[in-house]
Amino acid sequence: MKIPLSFIQVDKLVRRAALTALDSGKFILGKQVKEFEEQFAKLCNVKNAACVGSGTGAIFLALKCLNLKKGDEVIVPSLSFIASATPLLMHESTPKFVDIDEKNYTIDPVKIEEKITRKTKGIIAVHLYGHPANMDRIKKIAKNHSLFVLEDAAQAHSAEYKKKMVGSIGDVACFSFYPSKNLTVCGDGGMVTSNDKDLISKVKLLRNHGRSEKYLHHVLGYNLRFNEIQAAIGKTMLNKLQEGNKKRRRIAKFYKKNLSDQLIKPFEEQWAIHVYHMYTIRTKHRNELQKYLEKHGVSTGIHYPIPIHKQPIFKSFNKLKLPITEQVCNTTLSIPMFPNLSEKQQEFIVETINQFFERIPK
Repeated sequence: MKIPLSFIQVDKLVRRAALTALDSGKFILGKQVKEFEEQFAKLCNVKNAACVGSGTGAIFLALKCLNLKKGDEVIVPSLSFIASATPLLMHESTPKFVDIDEKNYTIDPVKIEEKITRKTKGIIAVHLYGHPANMDRIKKIAKNHSLFVLEDAAQAHSAEYKKKMVGSIGDVACFSFYPSKNLTVCGDGGMVTSNDKDLISKVKLLRNHGRSEKYLHHVLGYNLRFNEIQAAIGKTMLNKLQEGNKKRRRIAKFYKKNLSDQLIKPFEEQWAIHVYHMYTIRTKHRNELQKYLEKHGVSTGIHYPIPIHKQPIFKSFNKLKLPITEQVCNTTLSIPMFPNLSEKQQEFIVETINQFFERIPK
């Protein structure tokens, strides 16, 4: 048995949607994109949304529209994919890395205020692995210091914080539709959501060479447009998202109940609806367990082996100490999680992991 870490089901509906868009003869920023934006905004319970070329592009443009400038500082967690922080460098601004909450792995609000200076302009709250960050505490800090809040919701499509949809809580939010995400467009893609109509209008202007019509360019823009084929796929996948997330939560419940207590399992706050983009376990035997699972046909991933502040591109931060982040990076292991993971596969994964721990002294 070979079990992948993640898997995209491309069914007849997805194929039909792609072919319909292909046959339309319109390929960039057309009807499919507009409808996808409208439907995604409705999902997030926001007024406005804009499709862009990638999740990274979404963060880059959102920061641009928040008027981030050279020398500005933005507070960001170091446990995330590097694209949570690299767009700051694109604006010649400075990330201020902070540690995470040990239970839910999102940015620790207590640590945020310690990093605020007169140069601080905002906070990036990453809803990591599908679990929302503690948005009320983050927003209170932001309000007290006149800072913007950007939700990095790349891994948290349709997650909820205190019955509010992620993507609707901060000043702006950014999503990714990369193939492994809960909602994918079978390639790269991203979305910016906000209740600020002017901000989203600016995103739409900037994503398309700064133009309002074909040959009328108002500002320096970029080519971060979205295409009709992937928008059509996204609309179809959107219809499957809620059911897919329910299945992920059922799988997570099975894992939690049956996996060995010798490892640390994901935690869900009472105020959260976790959508389990990844199911991450933790153990000091991480490397040995990964090899054991690979030997038995179970794919795994490490999210993430190197914290952002330890990456070569952030050399000036390499000596920074973020103990919880570094501990998690050294012990975390993602095991298979996708809606169509069968009961037989789930049982095999649990049995294989538990067999490993039976060989390890408690």
